[in-house]
Amino acid sequence: MADPLFHSPIARDTVVDVLVARLRADVLSERYAPGALLPPERELAAGYGVTRTSLKHALVRLVGAGLLETRHGVGTRVRDYRRTAGPDLLPYLVNLDGPGWLTETFAVRREIGSLIAFRAAGHASGADRVRLLRLRDEIAAAPGGDPVQRAEAEVHRALAVASGNRVYELLVNSLLRAYDDVRHLFAAPFADPAAAAHRITPLVETVRAGDAEAAHAAADAYYLCTERLMLGGDGDHDAARGDGRDGSADRGGR
Repeated sequence: MADPLFHSPIARDTVVDVLVARLRADVLSERYAPGALLPPERELAAGYGVTRTSLKHALVRLVGAGLLETRHGVGTRVRDYRRTAGPDLLPYLVNLDGPGWLTETFAVRREIGSLIAFRAAGHASGADRVRLLRLRDEIAAAPGGDPVQRAEAEVHRALAVASGNRVYELLVNSLLRAYDDVRHLFAAPFADPAAAAHRITPLVETVRAGDAEAAHAAADAYYLCTERLMLGGDGDHDAARGDGRDGSADRGGR
């Protein structure tokens, strides 16, 4: 006899959650073009098969995300997300146009990360250097997969702190929040904790040594290597044979 207290799992997605996802996808794919007014609420709610109350809740969330603006007596207008939104949209944009947005996201990750490492090497305090070594060791000691990814993320936070520039800290926070939503898609490079710790060690050690140029090169090689692993390439092999660029061309613009 079935347990009368057992029930099927309750779906985690509410009507509003699903509606927000659909509206967001329709805006980002430009089904509703930037600058256009959305249909009247009654018509829009009927089109999505929801109540006006659910629609209002969804619109409020998308206004907060910078995708829409609502004016009394005018209606709800689509905003140009490239002018108003932040990195939190990246996971959704990657889902809509994976190759294009992934390429640009990884490029920014490498360029900003290398610059932060350069600054950190010149500004890190003794406490920063100790923290970086401890975090590297936490990667090696993590049980694999998600814990390794989380430990690795803390290294990037620590590098931003060591740079001495609080704006970098906030920027890294934003990028890591965006990454967090799709982290499970890029778990492969972090399945082996020892290998993950080994890859990041040159970056940690060059920052700890205070060698800014070497830290920039180590960061560039690290980000390129992990990028290739995340995308299914043989990043370790490329790094081992020196195919990871040292970023010297980029540094000329600093």
